[in-house]
Amino acid sequence: MKRVPLGTTDLTVPNVALGLMRIADLDDDAVRDLVRTARDAGIDFMDHADIYGGELHGSERRFAEALALSPSERERFTLQSKAGIRRDNGVAWFDFSYEHIVSTVEASLETLRTDYLDILLLHRPDALVEPDEVARAFDHLEQSGKVRHFGVSNHTPGQIELLRRSVRQPIVANQVQLSITHAPIITQGLAANMQGVEQSYTLDAGGIVDYCRLHDITLQAWSPFQAGFFTGVFLGSPEYPELNAVIDRLAKKYDVPPIAIAVAWITRHPAGIQVILGTTTPERVAGAAQGSDIPLTRSEWYELVAAAGYRVP
Repeated sequence: MKRVPLGTTDLTVPNVALGLMRIADLDDDAVRDLVRTARDAGIDFMDHADIYGGELHGSERRFAEALALSPSERERFTLQSKAGIRRDNGVAWFDFSYEHIVSTVEASLETLRTDYLDILLLHRPDALVEPDEVARAFDHLEQSGKVRHFGVSNHTPGQIELLRRSVRQPIVANQVQLSITHAPIITQGLAANMQGVEQSYTLDAGGIVDYCRLHDITLQAWSPFQAGFFTGVFLGSPEYPELNAVIDRLAKKYDVPPIAIAVAWITRHPAGIQVILGTTTPERVAGAAQGSDIPLTRSEWYELVAAAGYRVP
């Protein structure tokens, strides 16, 4: 398993991580089998969020109950969680207030049965954010030893810059949606300045990938197998026959399952992107992990881009 630096920290993390969004309904044995498979593949990075699992902190609770980690076992994991999304009567809203960030972290720590988070991410952007409040929350969490590193999720360069004006700690990660078929943050640059081509439109407010590379912010790719925004996976989908034909051919060449090629397309990028797996199937975790070390050639990488329907001028 290849490892990459996490932002400007002294941490090196696997470039494939396990997202635990869907484990709330699994029994103890299933959770342990999933995590054991990930660990056997070299994945020791676990991605949580307070809203994962139906009820608040549901997936965090399942992880803690099933694993029952001792302090020494806890040290062998990198635990990341998120805060900022709230729901009332089925309506989502966002809250980056000092009180909400701090109380969410404290609830996550209690639920996870740990004294600290390795990384806290601010979940989807809060349009009503007060950067000085975020800074105060980060300072409190860092000084009390409850959070060691801080990042964001689904943030544009401008939104990160606004935070950086007040926040003293480095922003070390930005978790964004990315897959071969959902790649505007990468493919827009391929079609820049092409009139009348939708792919050339700037959808990320200024180049998320380039910005994060310039500022040593690790990109984390969520939904790496989703065709669009929770529209189903592209692997094996009849809607993507050309792409799957290329994936299958490359899988045969490298002697890996197709899911590994989908991961390898992301990890091949020189930005050192970390893939967040959301599957609860151990076999898929093991297969996806094989993509970590596959050295796709430039021509293979671009062939996948074109087969996904993007323009390579």
